[in-house]
Amino acid sequence: MGFFMTDPSEPKRADAARRSIADDVLTLVDTMSRLRRECPWDREQTIKTLRPYLLEEAHEVLDVLDALDEDGGGARAAEHREELGDLLLQIVFQSEIQREAGRFDVGDVARAIDDKLKRRHPHIFGGAGIEGTTPGSQNFWEAIKRQERAALGKDAIKKSSALDGVPKHLPALLRAYRTGEKARGVGFDWPDHNGVVAKIEEELLEVKMAIASGDKEAIASEVGDLLYAVTNLSRHFELDPEASLRQTIGRFEARFRIVEELLAAEGKTPEQTSLDELEDRWQQAKRRLKGEASSSS
Repeated sequence: MGFFMTDPSEPKRADAARRSIADDVLTLVDTMSRLRRECPWDREQTIKTLRPYLLEEAHEVLDVLDALDEDGGGARAAEHREELGDLLLQIVFQSEIQREAGRFDVGDVARAIDDKLKRRHPHIFGGAGIEGTTPGSQNFWEAIKRQERAALGKDAIKKSSALDGVPKHLPALLRAYRTGEKARGVGFDWPDHNGVVAKIEEELLEVKMAIASGDKEAIASEVGDLLYAVTNLSRHFELDPEASLRQTIGRFEARFRIVEELLAAEGKTPEQTSLDELEDRWQQAKRRLKGEASSSS
């Protein structure tokens, strides 16, 4: 297994590990290049046809992440390695297609992100900071990205808003989170979470008023405003709303399956059961899962 050694007293082992990692990556690149030459399916793929595979692999990595411990351990740690490999393949695959077209290769991709990381961490790698910001802070991060866009001429051509740069195809909760970050970068945000909580209460009241009006479009609009406000609350506590919602969905699924199991033992289905009975089984499911969690900790 290759790994980077950070102990300066062991430079030879560090060099060996670096060479091993480089060799492994180059082997993958060579394999992909050969597949593009010799495998009919790989050869016919384009940047556009690979899009669904990229999305699928990214979501499979997320699925494994949700099951890992905070330190990355757990029963699915080995699966994490496999899924990261599948995601890495997508990067290498797209880079190989671009290499064939003479645009760039995977080395250019690695070099570009390495340069960007060093440029955005002048407090570590050296370089000029940005007046009025603290290196490593969110304000610095947003300021240096605006500086980079300006240097490329992007601000004058395409980037006319502080909110530009957030991909429109992001999942809605993540896009809401990122736009909130961008707005905060230019000072458009509540000073603390109390303002966000007040906003949530305001939006909930407006949802109730929309419901009372019977206007479905108004209800949809106000529910959207409420969801956006809740996402901002997550951001103020540096919580990933996507992860929070996935965890809630996971808990719901686990509890509901227990409800189905309990009812099946009685010869019933949810459709044949009253709401009061379903609530009773729901509370049983919650107690069971809580007990299992306590016994395993």
